[in-house]
Amino acid sequence: MKSIEAVSAGTPPAAIPANGTDTVAKGRLDHGPPVAVIDIGSNSIRLVVYEGLTRSPTPIFNEKVLAGLGREVLTTGLLAQDAVDRAVQALRRFRMLCDTMGAAKVQVIATAACRDAANGPDFVREAEAICGVPVDVLSGKREAKLSALGVVSGVHRPDGLVGDLGGGSLELVDVRGARLKGGLTLPLGGLALQDLSAHSLKKADRIVRETMRDVDLLKGGIGRAFYAVGGTWRALTRLHMRQTGYPLDVMHGYTIPAREALEFVRLVRRVNADTLSQIASVNEYRRPLLAYASIVLEHIIRVGRPRDIVVSAAGVREGLLYSALDEKERQRDPLIAAAENLNLLRSRSPEQGVELTDWTDRFMASSGLDETADEKRLRRAACLLGDIGWRAHPDYRGVQSLNIISNASFLGVDHSDRAYLALAVYFRHVGLYDGELSPTLRELASARMIDRARVLGGAMRVAYLISAAMPGVLPHTPLVVRKGELQLVLEGRFAALDGERLANRLRQLARLIGREARIVTG
Repeated sequence: MKSIEAVSAGTPPAAIPANGTDTVAKGRLDHGPPVAVIDIGSNSIRLVVYEGLTRSPTPIFNEKVLAGLGREVLTTGLLAQDAVDRAVQALRRFRMLCDTMGAAKVQVIATAACRDAANGPDFVREAEAICGVPVDVLSGKREAKLSALGVVSGVHRPDGLVGDLGGGSLELVDVRGARLKGGLTLPLGGLALQDLSAHSLKKADRIVRETMRDVDLLKGGIGRAFYAVGGTWRALTRLHMRQTGYPLDVMHGYTIPAREALEFVRLVRRVNADTLSQIASVNEYRRPLLAYASIVLEHIIRVGRPRDIVVSAAGVREGLLYSALDEKERQRDPLIAAAENLNLLRSRSPEQGVELTDWTDRFMASSGLDETADEKRLRRAACLLGDIGWRAHPDYRGVQSLNIISNASFLGVDHSDRAYLALAVYFRHVGLYDGELSPTLRELASARMIDRARVLGGAMRVAYLISAAMPGVLPHTPLVVRKGELQLVLEGRFAALDGERLANRLRQLARLIGREARIVTG
């Protein structure tokens, strides 16, 4: 993979030839051949094909089939034949799709249903014959570790407990940064609970309470985050998003205060799911499992007393990819990696985006504005994203950029971070006032972050007016605060860039930071 340093040197990754043709897919980056993961879970079977093995993997295809392999495994000891038939049909389709997309490596993993059922080995052999590769039947401990690594790969400096709820089991791991502790599996998946309780929520509640009573790992999560991984919990939180009118439709990083989550899951378990408003946002097949997922989350909150429930869309599959990276690639920031990719794919000059990060570094260092390491990280990502909307009509570049950034498949950001990134580029295009901006979106970021987004947007408005989005200008035209003034230095041949429009933009930025503005020519 080419880094941003390589891009600065003028050697961007090559575009990808479409499979079997000479046509070049210019919207793809050359991260090597696609990598496919087939995840045979207890509830669903999913194929995800990624653009390549990178720190910020981008899915180019994603499909799931709700086969329900784990249904009644704990009472019958067997995978049901109708579930096996659906799974086999899905695997045949997925293998063909992998071949069509030219996936050089196909990894197949299987979880609780296949490891617990007496006829699991027979199904695994049939799956291997269809897929043409070995099926890795994960132990409970390894499944827990991969789920936690998925969170490590997708959350910036995670600190809390990871809980991966599947159809057959619940995996729990303690995570601090990249350090993992513990790792256990409990038979509390939605299908398993439905099976063991004979469809009785009261009995399911008793099973969960008794199972969790002695789980010491949960007690280590007090006052920290609980990272919810798994399709049923995503469905539950998607329902919460719809009912609260949340402005984004992005699951990864969605955060609910634990107290609010507790009230919500108690509501879901009390009523018939089909009577809930916005229930259409949840797959019909998953609806009966919402109450069981709610019971599990209720007891996690009561026993573990987390601060927040944080949804992680990155789980076992992403953990599997992360574990295959070398140490240097693991250390890369996934947000910066994703911003670099969008900069390469959409900007008029990727090198100018890199220069902009250095140019704003110097401006911020001289401005007197304090900036944390996390804020600097976000600012640099926003600089790389500053020109991705240039192909749109000028009247819509701000809105288009805002929509792309706020809904992009970024890792390593929460929703407040997304709002800052989107607002900074929005202000760069539309001006430094947000009268037409959705007040709900503004609420996702703190007043400080909105102010910083406006300052960065103002700085970018100056930068693009002198550079025309081309490289080679910003390194020679510093923007600095000196002697109480915000000075833009245009020396030598760059003095010709001076003009009334530029002076107005500089004054706007200067007012934001409480300075006088001056263009210095010489």
